[in-house]
Amino acid sequence: MPFEVVPTGAAVGAEISGLDVRALDDATFSALRQAWLEHKVLLFRGQDLTDDDLVTFAGRFGALDLAPASATDDVGAQEKSRPEVWIISNVVEEGKPIGALGSDEAEWHTDMSYVDEPPMASVLYSLEIPPAGGDTSFANMELALAELPADLRARIEGRTANHDSSYTSVGELRKGAAPVTDVTRAPGARHPVIRTHPETGVPSLYLGRRRNGWIVDMDVADNEALLDALWAHCADPRFAWTHQWRTGDLLIWDNRSLNHRRDAFDPASRRVMHRCQIKGDVPR
Repeated sequence: MPFEVVPTGAAVGAEISGLDVRALDDATFSALRQAWLEHKVLLFRGQDLTDDDLVTFAGRFGALDLAPASATDDVGAQEKSRPEVWIISNVVEEGKPIGALGSDEAEWHTDMSYVDEPPMASVLYSLEIPPAGGDTSFANMELALAELPADLRARIEGRTANHDSSYTSVGELRKGAAPVTDVTRAPGARHPVIRTHPETGVPSLYLGRRRNGWIVDMDVADNEALLDALWAHCADPRFAWTHQWRTGDLLIWDNRSLNHRRDAFDPASRRVMHRCQIKGDVPR
């Protein structure tokens, strides 16, 4: 291969060295996609990308979604980027945030699992990085399922969960949404708690995010106890890898088999990231 795959040594992830993602022939991309399916998240250091470059790279993996709605309508620079690019930033210019999700911690989640056809992958490129904080962690949900205690697995086999759409991963109530007071009535999409990867055939836990999660037709008290146990299991460090960002880093990860989270960082520091997401299908 015209590049080197260097596994992180953790439960997930690999760095790709010796590759400029702006110049991918078909054979190189085919090998790269296989590496991605194997390692689930790939890191490319030292990239120098325009938004057009980012869209072209992400589009090799599949059709792209338009940028999802922000937690706020008052976003300035978003209007200046390509419609496939979502700006993730805490920066405020002329009284307007240039992007979304601010500087707070983002809880463990799978991107946009609250829609019927969640994105299969996300691509995130760093333009400005704070001196500390803002690290992104990934958890291998295939491994978490494989090592799930038998009694817990028996309780979720064949079950469906509702994935609440009311709040963002940083806990912001989305525009137009009402606070959730009853998880059995939360809006969102319903997906199997155990899903099968459509390309590899490997099963994984598919929990979305903890807040307002509900395993359909389960008593609320039993639901809360079971989800607490599942999330505690998934948070085990042996399933995870944490990436410390540098400017020019590019990550692509598989939302079908991973959860991820972000550390908080100093709101006085600047963090600017550009993201694309690749369309998926109905989880099964």
